[in-house]
Amino acid sequence: MKRWLFLAALALVAAGLWLALRPRHPLAPGRPLTLLLTCDVHGRLVPCGCFSGQLGGITRIATLFGPKADEQVRVDAGDAIAGSADYEQIQYSYIQRAFAKMGYDALNIGRREARLSATQLRALKAHSGVTMLSANLLDKTTRAPIFDGYKIIERAGWRVALVGVLDGRGLGENLGEGLAVEDMEVTLGRLLPQLKDRADCIALLAFADEDAIAGLARQFYELDVILGGNVSQPSQKLEKENRSLILATTNESRAIGVLQVVYRAAHLLGAIKGEVHLVSDQIPQDEDIAELANEYRKEVRSTKLAIDDPATLREDMVPGVQPRNTYAGTASCAQCHPTAYKTWAASGHARAFATLTALGADADPNCISCHTVGFGTASGYKREAGADSSLTNVGCESCHGPGGEHVKVHTLGGEVTTHFHPLGAGDCQKCHHGEFSRPFNYDEFWPNIVHGKEGAASGSGRTPSRGVTLVP
Repeated sequence: MKRWLFLAALALVAAGLWLALRPRHPLAPGRPLTLLLTCDVHGRLVPCGCFSGQLGGITRIATLFGPKADEQVRVDAGDAIAGSADYEQIQYSYIQRAFAKMGYDALNIGRREARLSATQLRALKAHSGVTMLSANLLDKTTRAPIFDGYKIIERAGWRVALVGVLDGRGLGENLGEGLAVEDMEVTLGRLLPQLKDRADCIALLAFADEDAIAGLARQFYELDVILGGNVSQPSQKLEKENRSLILATTNESRAIGVLQVVYRAAHLLGAIKGEVHLVSDQIPQDEDIAELANEYRKEVRSTKLAIDDPATLREDMVPGVQPRNTYAGTASCAQCHPTAYKTWAASGHARAFATLTALGADADPNCISCHTVGFGTASGYKREAGADSSLTNVGCESCHGPGGEHVKVHTLGGEVTTHFHPLGAGDCQKCHHGEFSRPFNYDEFWPNIVHGKEGAASGSGRTPSRGVTLVP
């Protein structure tokens, strides 16, 4: 009797091991799996708000995604952060919170995240409500991964392995302190054999360019899906390379990828749909995510940032040498350039700071650099000055450069030897680009602010010519 009990128990243990270790197949083979993809969010919690008709923003992506369905997997392939500045790291923590609210399953590390130090990345990982992945981003000293390399999740009977990698080629000195990047091929060659029998679908989140992604697909048959990445434009159509279905998106939160697959056989999926959707301005903004953006702006308003520190702003200056030129403010130009000043005062440039105030973004460094004069320089606009500063709005010196020396010499009656470089469309596009402007057309925009040299003693403006600068 004891022998039979022993054999029965042994059989149960063996059956349990077989169930745990066998190649897993979906419980409902005909039921599709949907993968929703973002990449290159670039810090866009909300669309900029300077103009109507702006695309993108996580607030709209949240509405577009809607409530999470049982068969969905939601991932970000990298570059969700805008940059490595302290305020951009604060903003990224709110982006992580937004992704958590939206039910994301994993966030891959992109090139911009990899510019942070190992210490900074570990802090972000510790407070992230979503698993952060990177199988080949390592601690430079210990060679241990900073993040999990993969994550296996259950979705509607599917077992999905999410793997994250970053192509480190070209990062060079931009790679964060204390970090190293192992070749993607080396990492995947070691990792994928461990996963191929543990999942019905292996989805690689690859922050890599089109050629590198295609190369990974050709080399590793285990990859069912590759979602990227560091690409020039969103996928125009679903690609297939070797056994891998490939879909990529980019464009600073203005596009998302949707891939729907069905199970056919081990590591052979059939595609029902693979496409990129535009995040248009007709999509309402999710109120919960919009509130996170408000919380970010409140926090950044009350936080002392590196860009507020005069010592930081003088780091690139020669010690002990004062700059010859400083910012003087738009009002200082009015006496000698009354016609140009009148044109400016009637333009949207003269009300640029009020636009930020209305949005509660007047202390957000992401915004005020294009709505003030000289922000981020030793003599330029300071956040602590607020709306009372003489350097608010898009002033003369926003385009023409600092005019302090020019004003000083002219006021003292000396010979004016400081002049300003001629301007063109490229100067405008420092701020008027992408989501920060309606589609920019210099020939269309210039007539709204056309100005040039003032007339002689009368002060009346002669017919200006495009691109002429404000010089007496």
